[in-house]
Amino acid sequence: MKRVWIMTFLAGILLLSGCSKQTPMKESTASTAAEATAAETTAKVKETEETTIEPLNLPTQESETPALPRIGSNRILLATDLHYLAQELTDGGDAFHHMVEHGDGKAVTYVCEIVDAFLAEVVKEKPDILVLSGDLSLEGEKLSHRELAAKLEAVEQAGITVVVIPGNHDINNVGASIYRGSERYPAEKTSPEEFQEIYQDFGYVEALSCDPNSLSYLYPLDEKNYLLMLDSCQYDDGAVRVGGVIRTETYEWMEPLLEDAWCEGINVIPVAHHNLLEESQVYVENCTIEHAEDLEEKLSNWGNFLFLSGHLHVQHFKSSPDYEMDEIVTASLSTAPCLYGVLDYRDDGSFEYHTRHVRVAAWAAEHAVNDEKLLNFDTYSTELLKKVFYNQAYDGLKNHEISPADKARMSDLYAELHAYSVEGRAIEIKEKILSDPSYRMWQERDGISINYLYMEEILRDAIQDYNSFRK
Repeated sequence: MKRVWIMTFLAGILLLSGCSKQTPMKESTASTAAEATAAETTAKVKETEETTIEPLNLPTQESETPALPRIGSNRILLATDLHYLAQELTDGGDAFHHMVEHGDGKAVTYVCEIVDAFLAEVVKEKPDILVLSGDLSLEGEKLSHRELAAKLEAVEQAGITVVVIPGNHDINNVGASIYRGSERYPAEKTSPEEFQEIYQDFGYVEALSCDPNSLSYLYPLDEKNYLLMLDSCQYDDGAVRVGGVIRTETYEWMEPLLEDAWCEGINVIPVAHHNLLEESQVYVENCTIEHAEDLEEKLSNWGNFLFLSGHLHVQHFKSSPDYEMDEIVTASLSTAPCLYGVLDYRDDGSFEYHTRHVRVAAWAAEHAVNDEKLLNFDTYSTELLKKVFYNQAYDGLKNHEISPADKARMSDLYAELHAYSVEGRAIEIKEKILSDPSYRMWQERDGISINYLYMEEILRDAIQDYNSFRK
């Protein structure tokens, strides 16, 4: 929703002095004949990119069930890690299915339907703004970005503002791929400049200030609240890295903005793809922003105490032991149970947050879809997630002298615990896991592996449900 009052901010810009565990896939090493096929396939996809992508036809009617009452002055819907893949980039063959079943649990096979169902819910909910905090594409394919942007344009046409920030998968990603039969070929990547051009209408054009050294910007939510959209990704040398960092130049850009906002009594809500706090003790290096303590100090010094992020593919939140800083990590939209966040934010800085899961099956039924997996999507997506986690555990145990039956039992336990963890509900299964004989097998037979250590971290952290939070 484009706010007329934004124009009044332009005169005030002078006051603002300045606005998962998984790594990218390697390039294909196909034969000369396959490379020729890849070139032909890439050319066809590039030709598709140059055609007009039809926007998503979203409903404009009110929801059958009324939206929850607004608790604060702003309702913000949060989604992250969509990992959208353009339909033209896969034929659903063996290479594609191998990627899905040996990935990190994302339901990429139906990501188009997940996104369509989600955006339909957004339009019915009519929030003040939809915030997408990175990893918009599967692996940074330019066509995926363009196709998603067309769908987001339909949301804005329905009167809802959309703002985005990139994730580590979105820019200069050598893993951008086309899947044809049993082969995978390189797809056209997305540069930083192209990312900003594709998504210019989703935050950048209306920004009060844009960082000239990154894709960060300051966005006016209303007269009392700003969003500080922080680009925490590393792609400057033409290669993408999993971990996050805030550039020195970005600090120099944002500090006077934070100071001016503080002087004007304006709340600033920082949003980034990577995590501010050490939400996971196992994957700190690739999930938490480098030197995050510096960022935390700078933000809190100017009265900013809520941080929003994604990247972890796990529903979580944490409060800083050193500052009055709270961080909410929303789970991946493309991973069961396909969660997104609802944040009611008040002008005094207090807030209420809860999650919802995308009702894909209901959307499929409403659109008369005949695919049984979509009509029973909760079951399908959960089974897929558990299958991926099972494969991770079983592969990790393959060199151990453990019977196949015991490996299967240990892998089942690992998969069940991880599925609950992704949803932020591991506390519900904690006691069952600790009393299971398969857990003792893990302790006795693989007690130093990364898989076991991650299980231990999940169990230590399972002290509450992470799907609702209020301050």
